[in-house]
Amino acid sequence: MKFVVIGLSVTSSWGNGHATTYRALLKELANAGHEILFLEKDVPYYASNRDLPNPGFCRLGLYNSNEELFCNYEKEVADADVVIVGSYVQEGVEVGKWVINTAQGIKAFYDIDTPVTLAKLEREDYEYITPYLIKKYDLYLSFSGGPILDHIERYYGSPAARALYCSVDTEQYYPEECDKNWELGYLGTFSTDRQPTVEMLLCNTAKQYPNGKFVVAGPQYPTHICWPENVQRIEHLPPAQHREFYNSQKFTLNVTRADMIRAGYSPSVRLFEAAACGVPIISDYWEGLTSLFNDDEIIIARTTDDVLSAIASFTEEQRRLMGSKAREKVLQHHTAKARAKELLNYVAEAQEALSTVGQEVTNGQI
Repeated sequence: MKFVVIGLSVTSSWGNGHATTYRALLKELANAGHEILFLEKDVPYYASNRDLPNPGFCRLGLYNSNEELFCNYEKEVADADVVIVGSYVQEGVEVGKWVINTAQGIKAFYDIDTPVTLAKLEREDYEYITPYLIKKYDLYLSFSGGPILDHIERYYGSPAARALYCSVDTEQYYPEECDKNWELGYLGTFSTDRQPTVEMLLCNTAKQYPNGKFVVAGPQYPTHICWPENVQRIEHLPPAQHREFYNSQKFTLNVTRADMIRAGYSPSVRLFEAAACGVPIISDYWEGLTSLFNDDEIIIARTTDDVLSAIASFTEEQRRLMGSKAREKVLQHHTAKARAKELLNYVAEAQEALSTVGQEVTNGQI
């Protein structure tokens, strides 16, 4: 099939988790023989931080304005079997309306920020999606699973809301022998709602364990944050260095945004990447986490003492065993290949639904 994906970015992972999600998924679609055109707006902050300027798994189209997008890619969108518009696409409402009116194939919205999106909709903040568009897209592909899918269908009128969790490219993320430079590390862009948990679970742990070494990697952290002396800061870590980063930690920390915690069933791509590397994960709690990982595959921490206890009590054998069990779970259920198969099943379901509706209309006319 021919796919056109209009997304935030596939070329730059700077300050966003969308790029690695798109890369893993589209790579597997390409491996399955599908053609992909990825369209992204050419903006300065991604242009100056492109860690994958020429993706080998898809054609790339950069555009400077919606007018340019509509003019240059109308035929591509019209002829595609599947057109996907992603969350946080700039002027995404206008883009979505154009896709609805232009595309002849399946029209889907891929929400990699579902709880944030729904919170925005409740405030009538229609930055990139509206209730009207939700009804018009044939598929609503959601970063979050669980009860939120039923809400999208029943309250907003989506014909089909389906979970499409983030996933991991297992050719990029796997265990390797590295020096353990840090007791605990965290990888994530700064956000005001995550920072208190980072402070509690990592910074306070570092203060109470002064002989240990810790690390926080990610951009956009305010300069006024006072990091403990034994916490190393890395401003930006390209995906090519993620595997070594994870494998250089004894434990890795997963911290979840407030909207994601409220919604539940919203696993971060970092969760799957770290697990694929066989590194034991210490995570904050949210509903649905224990449906993804058993208690012998992940450590749930609610306090600083929980983190200190894990670091102090786990033997090397226990640490390796937990990491290997989490990796096995990811290899079974959360690879990019598995996610691509899910997407293709959803597309086939949507195509069948449209075919049935079309047949009913034809029969009615007869």
